[in-house]
Amino acid sequence: MAMTSLRLRCERDSVISLTDQIVSAIQTAIAQHVLRPGDKLPSVRALAREQDLSPYTVAEAYQRLTASGSVVSRPGSGYRVAQITPPAPIGKITWTTPALTAAWLLSDVFADHSVPIKAGCGWIPGEWLDESDMQHALRALSRIPGPRLGGYGHPYGMGALREQVAAILRRNAIPADTSNVLMTQGATQALDLVVRTLLRPGDTVLVDDPCYCNLLQILQLAGLRVIGVERSPEGHNLQQLKALLARENPKAFFVNTVLQNPTGTSLSQQSATALLELANQYGVWVIEDDIYRELAPAGAPCLAEMDGLNRVIYISGFSKTITPTLRVGYVAAHAEILTDLARTKMAVGLTSSEVTERVVANILIEGHYDKHVELLSKKLKASHAQVAQNMRSAGMEIFHEPGAGLFIWARLPIDASQSIDVATKALARGIWLAPGSYFRPGDQASNWFRFNVGSSDNEVLWEFVRGL
Repeated sequence: MAMTSLRLRCERDSVISLTDQIVSAIQTAIAQHVLRPGDKLPSVRALAREQDLSPYTVAEAYQRLTASGSVVSRPGSGYRVAQITPPAPIGKITWTTPALTAAWLLSDVFADHSVPIKAGCGWIPGEWLDESDMQHALRALSRIPGPRLGGYGHPYGMGALREQVAAILRRNAIPADTSNVLMTQGATQALDLVVRTLLRPGDTVLVDDPCYCNLLQILQLAGLRVIGVERSPEGHNLQQLKALLARENPKAFFVNTVLQNPTGTSLSQQSATALLELANQYGVWVIEDDIYRELAPAGAPCLAEMDGLNRVIYISGFSKTITPTLRVGYVAAHAEILTDLARTKMAVGLTSSEVTERVVANILIEGHYDKHVELLSKKLKASHAQVAQNMRSAGMEIFHEPGAGLFIWARLPIDASQSIDVATKALARGIWLAPGSYFRPGDQASNWFRFNVGSSDNEVLWEFVRGL
């Protein structure tokens, strides 16, 4: 079966990733009996050459098709259509809409490739990642002798990568060396380690309102009392913050300093200074989740820089710039606190992966990381302008226009009580929206939604919004 009969036309300007386009085209061909059980697919290299794609992109698509049961891989005979025809892709009457629940949002969505327009997702489009540096790092990893990868690795993480992280911290004027750096399985694990180490069930903590939805789940699972502090485009409601500190005696305040998830806002210098003064006055730990720092404009305030890692514990990682798949994050703190965090890390999960840490270290040392981040920031800036224009034309209210980072927080022209129903209807159209209730400490209904600008430049999405 020649691939031209599938009418595969990959569109590089589409919001749908090239990998997803290949998967969808082949699944559609199978469902429409253009491809039949047992038909052989082109080789990875042949399809990549015909479509002017990277073999890595085609291989990933084939792996997804194999994992889904649509295709089987046979040594010596390549890829063939499976004998049992799988369910039809989106748009066919046999497709079942995923249930829009917290469980789907927090787990299944990361592996669910059936929703083509991921306007509510929290990661960079796959086509925007630095594929060449990634492949170079993976090739370098393959040349390492097996015995050197035979152990668990260092409890604090790979030494060479910790040196690179310490250099990044010092570049941001945060006083740190390797004794202040602990590698983790993503920034989310770093948050979990801080919670397990510093807090106990029943303790009160403060968070941004709205805030990172996975953080809320971590805090709730730990049995903590969670109170939100209103977030504005410039920072926090300082009067509310001071009253809560005096009345509630919280143990910690979790803060996204720049390009906050979900609002895209950054603290002003005045707000950052006031926050640290209050934290010192009331003896509160400040947990600075700064995962978007490298996508932020120069000069944005940094609490760890201002505090010197005394009362601030700093968390970041490489999911938003290199790839979330590797799950490489880190926490920076005073050396004594870091020892306790390392002990918790070993107790609940042993070491982080030296394999993935070696990949990141290679990209930082031998790749073109700074140029990649610069290019990524330019793409995001252009996407911000386009998505904001679409929002205004659709009659939406925009909370803040950062022009950088992943997110815009915007209000749909609906009642707050309708938000979940609207999100469910959007999902039936193949559009994933992220309702504001998922980002509120009390799950309050909200007609504000988080939009990922890199995944929202799609006319189908805006046609749906305008129809509201």
